[in-house]
Amino acid sequence: MNNPQFTVVVPVYNRPDEVDELLLSLTEQTVTNFEVVVVEDGSAQPCEEIVKRYSEKLNIKYFFKPNSGPGTTRNYGAERSQGEYLIFFDSDCIIPPNYFEVVTKEVVENPVDAFGGPDRAHESFTPVQKAINYSMTSFFTTGGIRGGKKKMDKFYPRSFNMGIASEVFKKIGGFSAMRFGEDVDLSLRIVEHGFSTRLFTEAYVYHKRRTDFKKFFKQVHNSGIARINLYLLHRNSLKLVHALPSAFVIAMLLCVAAAPFFPFALAVPVLYSAIVFVDSLLLNKSVKVALLSVPAAWVQLFGYGLGFLRSAWKRLVLRRGEFKAFEKNFYK
Repeated sequence: MNNPQFTVVVPVYNRPDEVDELLLSLTEQTVTNFEVVVVEDGSAQPCEEIVKRYSEKLNIKYFFKPNSGPGTTRNYGAERSQGEYLIFFDSDCIIPPNYFEVVTKEVVENPVDAFGGPDRAHESFTPVQKAINYSMTSFFTTGGIRGGKKKMDKFYPRSFNMGIASEVFKKIGGFSAMRFGEDVDLSLRIVEHGFSTRLFTEAYVYHKRRTDFKKFFKQVHNSGIARINLYLLHRNSLKLVHALPSAFVIAMLLCVAAAPFFPFALAVPVLYSAIVFVDSLLLNKSVKVALLSVPAAWVQLFGYGLGFLRSAWKRLVLRRGEFKAFEKNFYK
């Protein structure tokens, strides 16, 4: 039997129900030139029995290993792969039926060393999940850089929807042991080694992300911390756009502080919230999702911005070593 063109690697930690949804979506693909490697990262709630249900429908392997984090767990799966390309999905993704059809056409017609796609909100997602998806992809929160736009000079794939040639993955040493920002670190090393990357705009996935605002805050706060850690590893990686959430935090706090003396200062945060509400309403066609998009946007910007400022102070000003926040929640 010929080796598959793609190997799907899925790290999982206590997410059996999500793995079930992911694997079900993979059984519905219009092109099936892939194998699936599920790696359980020391879960207390393993998904082995769920994986077994798909043994007749998918070319699938299951492994269990001690807990070490998502990056090294992806490496573990990659070492046991046979595909020409590795594709990494997070366990909380649902894959559209034409995903591999799109990817196969792209790599055949215009070969590339590494690629990735955007994420969207599935109709089955809760209003909170749709609001969080909006906050992670909107121009008014992240500048749209994660929403599938082709305007960036270089594309840096993220591990929830990332593809890379197996040989390239081996040459650059796979993911690092970083608990946060390990996918950006890998993408930066791909580009630094001279390999090509490209955004496949139609190779999107439905990404559930966090299930509530508290978990979402932890995720983006860790991302803000990781951005400074990445800068110290890759000196050319820090861009102005990465500091904008921190500028937002400072500006909004100044508006609140100035409000007792200049009441019109509160018009700034109110206007921003109104813009987010209207934009989300136009995109999602739901008043409830639009209302939830307002706190989601504030959580996204304050979580990331405060993490960025905290890390910049500790690592760049006080010259302290790398530190972690919410380490036990890196899968949550």
